[in-house]
Amino acid sequence: MNLLTVDLKNLWKIVKQLDRKVLIIFLSVALLQTISYYYSSRRFFRNNFFEQLQSENNVYLYEYLYWFISDFVTLFVLPLFIIKFFLKEKLTSYGLTVGDYKTGLKYSIIFLAVMIPIIWFVSANREFAETYPQINDVKFSWSIFLVFEMGVLIYLTAWEFIWRGFMLFGLEEKFGYYTVLIQMIPFLILHNGKPAAETFGAIIAGLALGILALKTRSVLYCIIAHAGVMFSIELISIYRFRADVYGIGLNSLIKIFKIII
Repeated sequence: MNLLTVDLKNLWKIVKQLDRKVLIIFLSVALLQTISYYYSSRRFFRNNFFEQLQSENNVYLYEYLYWFISDFVTLFVLPLFIIKFFLKEKLTSYGLTVGDYKTGLKYSIIFLAVMIPIIWFVSANREFAETYPQINDVKFSWSIFLVFEMGVLIYLTAWEFIWRGFMLFGLEEKFGYYTVLIQMIPFLILHNGKPAAETFGAIIAGLALGILALKTRSVLYCIIAHAGVMFSIELISIYRFRADVYGIGLNSLIKIFKIII
């Protein structure tokens, strides 16, 4: 018993020597991600609200909107609270600022210019194209598509902030550019289960977006780039579905343009 007491005292001494800010950031990310997994998820909605709403025509849309909005509260609003009342720091120090807009817009455009042709080739895989958008109703109604994409934008704002804002800038003082690698790892892990091409791409995207945030001192351009990629994936997938075209050549592109026009 005495030995256990000594060990606990030694452990407490070690804990007191740890960087308070780093400790809060790491523990907060762990706690917030756990809340997201158990209470902000589609699974939570299905277990608690689906039965009452299953007669509604748009129940699957509600399921996703619940996920998007709940994660916005969990991964964006709650971190703001932590920054203001626990860390007592400015929100602008965590990327909530326009930052270097010239560099940000330039690299966002370059990022999208590189990614859209890649999306065109990858979406030629029917399995990949059929994965997006994640509910079929979106493929048949542009009004539902608009509501869904607004939800996606809210969700991605929270996602970019928790990794490229709260975690990246929160740990930068202690770890410097290593924070780009640190924030990339959970970002990658949370892509597991998606198409393999997207998951491997998350490694590069996580690094690129982390560098973009540090370079511009803002998460805004990460949101623009990430949301632009997701919008492109879903729009191209819808047009491939509607035209029933999964090739990569000029003929496939022409067939899709015909249904757009």
